[in-house]
Amino acid sequence: MWKYEKMTQYPINIKKKDLNMAKYLVTQYGGANGELAAAWRYLNQRYTMPDNKGKALLTDIGTEELAHVEMISTMIYQLMKDASLDEIKKAGLSSHYAEHGKA
Repeated sequence: MWKYEKMTQYPINIKKKDLNMAKYLVTQYGGANGELAAAWRYLNQRYTMPDNKGKALLTDIGTEELAHVEMISTMIYQLMKDASLDEIKKAGLSSHYAEHGKA
């Protein structure tokens, strides 16, 4: 059974801006082998499982991967917080800024 709490299981509290680390984490977030891709793989594979136990397990794993997406997103946000547009451009994240409004 799931219990919803509005907090991350492992709180993230990054205090120092680091745009280079944020750039590395972007690939972990949405790259071909990133957390989002893993979540979709598990959640899609559940439909081919022949029994309910296997379906439930893949649903739980996929949901956990989505929690990892939330942690990666939080880290990227905190690493980029208060960065100027010039700093973002210098770090090679200008396309990320243009697509997502620095979020």
